[in-house]
Amino acid sequence: MEEQEPGQWKRMVIDASAGAIAGGISRTVTSPLDVIKIRFQVQLEPTTSWALLNGHISRPSKYTGMFQATKDIFREEGLWGFWRGNVPALLMVMPYSAIQFTVLHKLKTFAAGSSKAENHINLSAYLSYVSGALAGCAATVGSYPFDLLRTILASQGEPKVYPTMRSAFVDIVSTRGFRGLYAGLSPTLVEIIPYAGLQFGTYDTFKRWTMDWNRIRSSNTSSTGADNNLSSFQLFVCGLAAGTCAKLVCHPLDVVKKRFQV
Repeated sequence: MEEQEPGQWKRMVIDASAGAIAGGISRTVTSPLDVIKIRFQVQLEPTTSWALLNGHISRPSKYTGMFQATKDIFREEGLWGFWRGNVPALLMVMPYSAIQFTVLHKLKTFAAGSSKAENHINLSAYLSYVSGALAGCAATVGSYPFDLLRTILASQGEPKVYPTMRSAFVDIVSTRGFRGLYAGLSPTLVEIIPYAGLQFGTYDTFKRWTMDWNRIRSSNTSSTGADNNLSSFQLFVCGLAAGTCAKLVCHPLDVVKKRFQV
């Protein structure tokens, strides 16, 4: 296995920092959708009239549709209600992204026997899956308390149980100890293993397919160029497709995780 060169370490730090910054920006932009999602995930009331007729609960759900939930949150909590829990979310996503990309790079370097990114793309789907799953686990353990606080703050409506992140932190530690900050960690790891594995495994697979398509297109047009280079748009589409596949498969586990957290 080749030695890590100073330039490779610098590139790894840059990638980790870029991942942390990008994660913070995307988390802030998508916070309204995340708040609405969490409200639906943690409400325990039935969501259909059929459930009302066949269950023992006579009260309908507070949130029954995305548009209705948006109106209610805005009316009751104002515009800032859609960014409730965003501070702990940022404190979570930045170390999460940094740890994830750093560990992922190290694991892929170990598996490929090379620290060069062009060699990582040739890893099998299985190794990409395992590397992504292990990196996701490491990042989750390292940032989990912030994830818990984010879920608690984002899930509460009016009146607030915890007005600030500090009040939630103090109450959890005083009533349940520091172990309380890791409530729901087990189901979270059960979720993150397939989610991160699928996300990075399918992402690398989609990139290889796109590279093959670029080569075929290049050979058909008799043009020469960077066959192995993907455009920013192609990378975006690969990431979007990989994230969508992973979320569709693992969303039920995410619901279970949120119930344990609150």
